[in-house]
Amino acid sequence: MSEQQTAKKVDPRGLRFAAAVTTVVLALTLVLNNPWPLAVQAVVFAISVAFGVQASPYGQLFKRLIRPRLGPPKELEDAAPPRFAQLVGLVFAVIGLIGYLADATVLGVVATGFALVAAFVNAAVGLCLGCEAYLLIHRIRTPSRDTHAATN
Repeated sequence: MSEQQTAKKVDPRGLRFAAAVTTVVLALTLVLNNPWPLAVQAVVFAISVAFGVQASPYGQLFKRLIRPRLGPPKELEDAAPPRFAQLVGLVFAVIGLIGYLADATVLGVVATGFALVAAFVNAAVGLCLGCEAYLLIHRIRTPSRDTHAATN
């Protein structure tokens, strides 16, 4: 595998680690009823979207402190779906921040709650809802060859 191909792949264990940290940060937002942890999480999401999930603070923490103790992963995953999931998380975090800062606390709580559920599901069982949305959108936008051949 070339270096460029490896750069487009990510360790799924790192993704679950990041989801676990995200779960804690979002839970703190709700428990403390304080938008500051959410603002920090929004920055983490933005870094992941802009530079890739490996470049995020959680990705760097995993790479430097945890992965060396685990050894290499059995397989790597495509980086595009998790990066899209980070974009979805960023959207929910921004909506949540708008809610909290505009004194529309219900909006802040609901948006943060949706992001929290998605992060928790990913951390607990390895199901990335944003990744699944990415794959669904990709399938809808890219008709399969079988479908194209059947219509011709």
